Amino acid sequence: MINFLNWLNGVLWGLPLIVLMLATGLYFTIRSGFFQFRYFSWITKRTVGQMFQKDSGDEGKGMLSSFEAISTAIGGTVGFGNIAGVATAVAAGGPGALFWMWLTACLGMILKQVEVTLGCYYRRANEKGDYYGGPTYYMERGLGEEHHWNKLWLIPAVVFGIGIFSTFFVTSSTLTASQVVAGAFHFDGITIGSVKIEGVIIVGVLICVLTFVITGGGTKKIANLFSKLVPFMSILYILMGLAMIVVNIKAVPGVVAAIFTNAFTGTAAIGGFAGCAVGAMVRVGMARAVYSNEAGWGTSPMIHGSAKTRHPVEQGLWGTFEVVFDTFIVCSISGLSVLLSGEWTNGTDGGTLALSAFNSSFGVIGSVLLAIIMVIFTVTTSGGWFAYYLAVLEHLYTKEGPVKDVVMKIFYAIRSLPGLLWTIYLVKTNNQGFIWTLVDITSAIPTFINVAVILILSNQYFKLLKDYKARYLGVGVLDKNMPLFYEDAVARKK
Repeated sequence: MINFLNWLNGVLWGLPLIVLMLATGLYFTIRSGFFQFRYFSWITKRTVGQMFQKDSGDEGKGMLSSFEAISTAIGGTVGFGNIAGVATAVAAGGPGALFWMWLTACLGMILKQVEVTLGCYYRRANEKGDYYGGPTYYMERGLGEEHHWNKLWLIPAVVFGIGIFSTFFVTSSTLTASQVVAGAFHFDGITIGSVKIEGVIIVGVLICVLTFVITGGGTKKIANLFSKLVPFMSILYILMGLAMIVVNIKAVPGVVAAIFTNAFTGTAAIGGFAGCAVGAMVRVGMARAVYSNEAGWGTSPMIHGSAKTRHPVEQGLWGTFEVVFDTFIVCSISGLSVLLSGEWTNGTDGGTLALSAFNSSFGVIGSVLLAIIMVIFTVTTSGGWFAYYLAVLEHLYTKEGPVKDVVMKIFYAIRSLPGLLWTIYLVKTNNQGFIWTLVDITSAIPTFINVAVILILSNQYFKLLKDYKARYLGVGVLDKNMPLFYEDAVARKK
């Protein structure tokens, strides 16, 4: 089974998906006039520059402010994948994997802007007046209605939905955080009679309970909590990473050089590291980048679609910022920390490798701080994804009724159990390596569908981008009859 899953992962993250993502990213980059680079200062002004202003510019209908939306989205993307996932990428692909993560993120900046823009444009209000959006919404309205696919839009929507919900049942976040916490505090577990309960499992139970409590209030309460929690956790981890760089400042030039040279030559075997060919390095780097910043995955539009925004592209700018913050800042710090510590060749990966890296430079203090951060990251990741699942379920059950009530009650009841069950299973079987293979598979399926769909709907994005540039950047001629949201377009047709 493990051999089959490794083969399937190689197929899914093989040439077709890599070419599709690179080609689609280049297409949007070139046709938009390199928008994510040329207007980066404007993007920064309308995102980071608006964060701490009382009048953030939020306008229009929606149930979340832009800051609440981005906090929830970053809470879902900036998580254990940024630490354990990046550490695994470096362990599997060597220093060059970080280069391919950066390259993927350069194109991911525009991909996420496009999907968030479309998620806002095609969003819909439920019977309570709460707005939800995302890939399944633009599949129904964009493919089904505008492109006249009729009911055929259900095919990609169902495949996408299965891919997204497979992450609910296949997750390594609780396991990774539990390993780091148990390792940091040297907690081996407790013995009751003749039964030994491992420390990792006990920590997993506590994280499961914490996640259950935090996600109990639904999307609105999650967003409100994350708007306070996410900035704190991000700043704390960035400060730790910068301290790691300062402590190992003499090794920085050599590590940076290795990142760029190994990206095109592969990495020879070093110590416990088995070496990696260029092709495998590209696949690992891109897979980890998508899993980390989620560009093209179709997840972030599910929360951004609920945001108050004056223009879909304006919310799309937050998608670009999300990739920059996630990959170029947080992931870079993780990758550099592991490489600078020299621990990347010790034969471990995931949270264990990250723990070794920080412990080697800061001792017990580094281990404890990383453990605290991992718990926060795990809870915020689970909370962000919980909001994504709710968006899909809201689309699946558009009308209130007994069926929806039962499904929602079951979902709320078991929402944090899969992570705990995986932790128990993988600890008991001591077969933890293949979980990242499953994680890659669950990200590849919805990514393939979503990237293909936004490519088909690209003309709508470029219409909105043209309108946005004319309205707010003074570029081009403004068409006052341009509908900014799909419901406006439908109303005008009627």
